[in-house]
Parts: sequence; C-alpha cells; structure tokens
Amino acid sequence: MSRPLIVAAAQMGPIPKTQPRQEVVARLIAMMEQAKKMGADIVVYTEAALTAFFPHWWIEDEDELDSYFEREMPGPATQPLFDAAKKMGIGFKLGYCELDFSTGKKRRFNSAILVDKQGRIVGKYRKVHLPGVTDYKPGYPFQNLEKRYFEVGDLGFPVWETMGGRMGLAICNDRRWPETYRVMGLQGVELVMLGYNTPTHNPAMPETDDLGNFHNHLSMQSGAYQNGTWVVGVAKCGVEEGVDQIGQSCIIAPSGEIVAQCTSLDDEVAVAVCDLDRCKSYKESIFNFAKHRRTEHYGLILERTGAGAPLGKAPA
Repeated sequence: MSRPLIVAAAQMGPIPKTQPRQEVVARLIAMMEQAKKMGADIVVYTEAALTAFFPHWWIEDEDELDSYFEREMPGPATQPLFDAAKKMGIGFKLGYCELDFSTGKKRRFNSAILVDKQGRIVGKYRKVHLPGVTDYKPGYPFQNLEKRYFEVGDLGFPVWETMGGRMGLAICNDRRWPETYRVMGLQGVELVMLGYNTPTHNPAMPETDDLGNFHNHLSMQSGAYQNGTWVVGVAKCGVEEGVDQIGQSCIIAPSGEIVAQCTSLDDEVAVAVCDLDRCKSYKESIFNFAKHRRTEHYGLILERTGAGAPLGKAPA
C-alpha cells in the first residue's frame, strides 16, 4: 500500500521590523504558488512567520508588544493566504503569535494552526516548551524573552486526522524534548510539522555554537525514527535585525533519514513525496509501543537511581 502526500517546507529568510504583514503574506503566497507548481498537497511555514522574531528584544510598551500578535485568525492581513490556499486546493501549517481573550483576560501564546485544502482551520497548537528567560540579560548581543512574552501552551499535543493522514504540530524548542514526539506518537501521528527561529549563537552556551545545525537535525531525526513518523522542520533564517539564525529546513522520513533540505538562508521551498504508509512498518515492528514499551518499570528505575522526581523538578 502507498499513501503519498507531497509536502513542501517553505523556509523564510529574515523579516525586517519595518516589513508590513501584507508584504510578508505576499511572500508566503509566492512560496505556496511555487509549492503548488511542484505538486505539493500541504505547505509548512515557520514559527512566528508573520513578523520579525521580537522575543530577541526587550519591549516595555504594551501596544508595541501587542503589535506583533494576531487578534484573530484569519484576520484582514492573513485572509489572502487562506483565500489562496482554497483557490489552489492546498493545505498549510502556519506559525504566528496569538493574542487570546477567551478567558476574559489578555493572554499571549506562540501558536500554530493547521489548515486544510478548503482553507478551513483543522486545529491549533500553542507552544509548550518555552526557552529563554523573563528578565533582561545585560551584555548579551540579543535577548531570548519567550518566557516573558508568552504563556505556556494549554492545548497539549493533539493529533488531527486530515488530508489522508494523522498530523500534529510543534514549535521550535519543542523539538528538543522527546515527550513532544512521544505524546503524538502514542496517538499514531504520521506527520509532525514544526517551525523554528534559532540563532547561530547561544549567549548562555557559546561553546555549542558550532553544533547548532547538528543538534537541530539530531533532535528531529531522533523524534521521527523513535516514533515512526515523518517530521518537517522549517526555519526563519539568515541575519534578521542583527541576529543570525540557522537554516537547513528539512523533511525527515520515519527512518530518521533527511530526504529533502533547503540550502540557502532565504525564502526557499523544498518538496518531498512523503508516503505515510512508511510509518506503518516502524509502528508495527521496532516501535510497536503496545508490544515492546514497558512503562510499568519506569517508577522502579527512577526510585533505585534516586531520580524519582516529577518531570522538570530535581529530587528533594
């Protein structure tokens, strides 16, 4: 059997602070048109794809901060992207920054949506694993203030059945944590789509700067292989307002192999035919969770090693 889904990774070059959303959306549509000509069924865009990545700067003015967020999706600036997708009959995943008032108070999330070939929103995800800090770091060439500007995502890691497959979303730092893929893997995910804005320099760990691209691919390839799923990782890359960010957007097979990769640091589309049935052999053999995965022993192992603290907390 074969279930081919043609997937496009739509990498973005830098977005200047002064570039209006209408121009950014025009860039996204241009890549969607290119992907459609290459036969794509779905386009995967990056994290925070509508603006420059503002968590790299200290912002105190509420109005200025809110200007980077979307109050509705689609909104006036993004509706043309939805219209283009419906006209072309192509799905897409879009990362953006969400301003939410559903609980009666203002909340900010780093979010992503999955849109089907009819231009309908199938599902939404909010970033769980927020990196960085809440306070200004003097002496750093740029900041990473995601913990200051965003709340931790509250929607979990859902998987949706759409466009002939089981699809899930993640965002940037989520890709480094095995539980991201495992939670979706336990739901039978076949395609994980994520975007990232990752600097080439880590001020807190400069000794790892030359490993950025390696660690990026390592985490996604491991997640793909260990959960028998396709993974698509898409960058916003190049020098954006003085911050140099990695590229190498890629499409990874359930075997862990990279089957397509971008080679520039600019707007670029990479396409691969992703046979979703390739997930089946991994899920039914090596990574047959029901048959081989023995979670009942984890507590005993943690107790014997003295590491029995809840996730994210150190033992007392």
